[in-house]
Parts: sequence; C-alpha cells; structure tokens
Amino acid sequence: MSLPALALLGLEPPAADPAAAEAEAALFFSGNRVPAGAEPAAHCYCGHQFGSFAGQLGDGAAMYLGEVLGPGGDRWEIQLKGAGITPFSRQADGRKVLRSSIREFLCSEAMFHLGIPTTRAGTCVTSDSTVVRDVFYDGNPKNERCTVVLRIASTFIRFGSFEIFKPPDEYTGRKGPSVDRNDIRIQMLDYVISTFYPEIQEAYSDNTIQRNAAFFKEITKRTARLVAEWQCVGFCHGVLNTDNMSIVGLTIDYGPFGFMDRYDPEHVCNGSDNTGRYAYNKQPEICKWNLGKLAEALVPELPLETSQLILEEEYDAEFEKHYLQKMRKKLGLIQLELEEDSKLVSELLETMHLTAGDFTNIFYLLSSFSVDIDPSKFEDFLEELTSQCASVEELKVVFKPQMDPRQLSMMLMLAQSNPQLFALIGTKANINKELERIEQFSKLQQLTADDLLSRNKRHWKEWLEKYRVRLQKEIESVGNADAWNAEHVKVMNSNNPKYILRNYIAQNAIEAAENGDFSEVRNVLKLLEHPFQEAEGVQEVKEDVEEEGATATAAVCSQETRSRQSYCSKPPLWASELCVT
Repeated sequence: MSLPALALLGLEPPAADPAAAEAEAALFFSGNRVPAGAEPAAHCYCGHQFGSFAGQLGDGAAMYLGEVLGPGGDRWEIQLKGAGITPFSRQADGRKVLRSSIREFLCSEAMFHLGIPTTRAGTCVTSDSTVVRDVFYDGNPKNERCTVVLRIASTFIRFGSFEIFKPPDEYTGRKGPSVDRNDIRIQMLDYVISTFYPEIQEAYSDNTIQRNAAFFKEITKRTARLVAEWQCVGFCHGVLNTDNMSIVGLTIDYGPFGFMDRYDPEHVCNGSDNTGRYAYNKQPEICKWNLGKLAEALVPELPLETSQLILEEEYDAEFEKHYLQKMRKKLGLIQLELEEDSKLVSELLETMHLTAGDFTNIFYLLSSFSVDIDPSKFEDFLEELTSQCASVEELKVVFKPQMDPRQLSMMLMLAQSNPQLFALIGTKANINKELERIEQFSKLQQLTADDLLSRNKRHWKEWLEKYRVRLQKEIESVGNADAWNAEHVKVMNSNNPKYILRNYIAQNAIEAAENGDFSEVRNVLKLLEHPFQEAEGVQEVKEDVEEEGATATAAVCSQETRSRQSYCSKPPLWASELCVT
C-alpha cells in the first residue's frame, strides 16, 4: 500500500493490530466487500486507438466505487482496476495480473513524487486466483495471479468519454453508442467544467460558447505542459490513444510505459507499437492530434473553427515554453533566459544520442560540473560522464539486426516490384531502420573500447565547453557567485531525479513478487517516494530481504546477480531484452 496516496482518502496507518487492519484493507480494496455508500459502476467511453476510431470501449476491467471527500476538502474518485467483468469487458475477463498491476502501482506513485500530474495508486492486492495470459502474443500462454489496484484521481473522465457521440467514422464505419444525444454531451460538459474548472464556470456563466472555448484552451495548455514534463524525465506512455488522455491533464492508464534509459529520440517502449506511432519524440505531436479529436467531439457545443484556432495558437507555444523552462532548471540556468538556451539543450541531446548516454544519469551528474573546475578534476568528471554511455557490447545488443537476411532481401524486392502488397506487411521506415542496424552493427565489429571512449570524450568535451561558457554568463550577471552556485546546484538536484522506475527495477520486483516475496515492491516504492535524494535505508532493506530466505529463497537465488545492481545504475545488459506489450 502507498500511505501517501491513502492519506488523500483520510486513511492513516493503524496504531494497533496492523495485521488485522491490513486484512480488512485487502478485503475492501480487492472488491470482495463494497464500502458503505458505494455505487459501483463502469464508465462508457470510445477512443481512437493507434489512429483509428475503435467505437465503444469503456472500462473493461475498472470498477468505479464512488467519490470520497478527503480530509483537505478535496473530492477523490476511487476505482478498482482488475476486479472482474464489467458491462464493457467484451470478450475479456475483467482481470489484471500481478505483473502489470505492480507496474501501474509503482509508476503512479513514482510520477507523483517526480512532480508530474498523475492518477494515484493506493493499494495493490493480489490473489491465489489465476488467469491465463499470452504475455508476448506468441502462442505461449501461462497462468498469472489476479491482482487489483485501487486507483485514485479527481476524475477518470477522458477525451474518449466525449467520443461516445461520434457518428459513423468515415474510415472504420464504427460509431459511438450515443450518436445524436447532444443532451448528454451538454450534461457532461456542464459537469466537467463546473466541477474541475470552477473558475472558468464562474467567469463565463452567461456565455456557454465562451465558457467551452476557455475550457478547451485550458485543457490544451495542461496537456502541452504534461507532455513537456514527460519529455524532461524521459517518460514514454506507450499507448496514447484518445481514451488514455485525461480531461483534467493527468497521466492516466499505465500499461506498456517505460522510462528511457539510453537516450534515443525514436525510443518505442511498447513492444506492440510496430510502427512507432507512440515513440518518445512523437508524444508531443500525438497529444496535439488527440486534442484535435476532442475538439471534434465537442461540436456543436464548441464550433470546430474556434477550437482548431485555439489548438494552433496555444499548444505548440505552451509546450515549447514549458519544456524550455524545465530544461533550464535541469541545467541550472536560473538567472538568465537566453535565446541560445534552446540550441544548448538540442546540442546536449544530440551529444547524448551520439554517445548513447544514459538520459537520467547524465542529467544527474551535470550538477557536479562547475565553471572553474581544475584540469585533473575535469578528467575525472569526463570519466564519470562517459561511464554512463553505452559500451561496445551494449551497442552490439542495441544494433543487432532483427530480420533474417533472406526475409530482408525479399522485403526489399517486394517494395520495388509490388508496393501495394509490401504496404500490407511492412513499412519503409522499418526497412530503413533495419538497414541502419546492419550498417551500425558492421561498424561495431571494428570498433575497440578505447576508440569508443576517445570518441565519446571528444563529443562531451565539445558540449561541456559550450555549457561552461553559458554558465559563465550566469555568474557574470549576479553579484554573489557563491549564492548563485548554491541555488544552481539546489535547483538542478530538485529537477534531475537520481531514481526512476527503470524496467529492470520493476522486473526484479515483479519476479520476486511472483515468487511470493513482496518486500522488493515495498523497497522500490520507498525509493521512488524520494527520487531526488540518496536512498536512506533502502540498501539495508535489500540485505534483510536476502537474509530472510524463508519466504523467498527461490526468488533471491534466481535473482542473485540482478539484485547486486544499484537502483541508480545504468541498466544491466539483460535489461535490453525486456519487452513490455
């Protein structure tokens, strides 16, 4: 359980008999007992999935219990995810498994403690009941334990909630279940704006069109700021369909998400996203596209020409402004806002890409770089920085060709001779990527570790000199350099996390839990509650876990080599084989 999340609901840790309290909590938060006053319901919504309108979807595995008035006067919707069949489960069983539930539980809380708007997770309750899942859709199903997550948010209404009114789609032919029910659209808009945007309701109470335009402008800006925050911590959502976009600008629905390790602007965290639609560098434009679909769904209550103009005028400007503000903080540029800063950030990311640098760790290390660093310490700093870049062995794993040469040859011929047939089974982008992998892999066969290190050091020296010049301008603009430096380091340390929920960290916790040892999940949760600080006591907890042995001998033995990896380390080599779908 996450005590900070449960505190929102006025639930505090019990002073006496914690075991009995935990058993009672498990009873309620598994859905086996319904809290007094709850009116369970599932939410109906539609959505554009991977660019195509999918028609009616709805909560196929989440059950809304009701609204809790918290001790601070805030209202919180609570829902159970994975509690069984709902009216919108279609052919599915309404269950979630331990693996995906631990990921959602941990990431919901990790994002909150990183300062990023998100739904919260209060508890994660698992069971002896099992369901069959084909994890990688490869014909190898296995039994997995059913698990239920308590999700908490001001609201779970999505962009897709307003797509239930959509008439038949011109491409898919599908339509929403509430076509021509503009009365419901008006009700929903009134509810959303009066409840979650009360200042807008108050300012435009006598003009509905202006009120709705102000609402759309605000959700446009919130969404732009949200995705800017994602980009600045290397977070990839994985499934940015319109039904996974919050109407109040929260990160919602944690599925095949991933925090980027090695910086790659085209990083795709979702193993099912074959075309890379939701790649890291495409998230800003995809969220804008999704806002366009929300705009369509609000007609006639907000004319499309009005909303489209708002989208064009507000989204890109808000994203770029917030992104650059955040990046300045990450680089400790606290005094001046210069036009050249955007180029400095771009060149930093290009250097990270060229050297295959670890996104999180390199930002974290930069706070220990100073303008007047002496030559010997600079060499030490450069060593530390380049140690966060991928080795030759790691790069060989990254660029290992993925197609059989005969298959590639056939695809290339098909692209020339029968483009229509080729379009059904592949894309030019995928073929070009494979050709690039082959070229890079071939070059790596001749590359030595010394050559790679020398090349990486050269790239980083070039960028650090530009960074030093920019920091010098900061110092020259202030009276007290020591005070500036203290604030500079403080700002960097509160904007560059030391710990994120890397896939390998989640995987270690999941594998231990699947073997009956939940202490690693608790350990990681504790770590993620303080992402910007040294983790006090966490290593000791790990050692205690390994000493316990009684409940988790198998888990500890199978994970012995994995457990030795530090939580803030560059990922181990085996992590590159992890696939989340």
